[in-house]
Amino acid sequence: MARVKRGNVARKRRNKVLRLARGFQGSNGSLFRTANQRVMKALCNAYRDRRRRKRDFRRLWIARINAAARLNGLSYSRLIGGLKRSDVQLNRKMLAQLALADPASFSDVVGAARA
Repeated sequence: MARVKRGNVARKRRNKVLRLARGFQGSNGSLFRTANQRVMKALCNAYRDRRRRKRDFRRLWIARINAAARLNGLSYSRLIGGLKRSDVQLNRKMLAQLALADPASFSDVVGAARA
């Protein structure tokens, strides 16, 4: 069987992994085998956390809306239910921004939900 020289391909593959591992501490950023493990783990975490970030932000928005709604004498669930009934189409991100930046207009939105 003929000998296969993989010099170019193998070197490019290793350099690609080491480039991704740049900035990792110790041998995790300089030795190929450990860098490869760390890069695979980092890519898995990045994939997972892109989805988790959406959940985390939604939880934050809900907590902010709930706090602001309670200051206006309404619970979060009653506020959201009232907004759905009165056909106010504001998403949770915008409601949270409103509650944080402009409490007066948020009170108007709560009033619309009450009615």
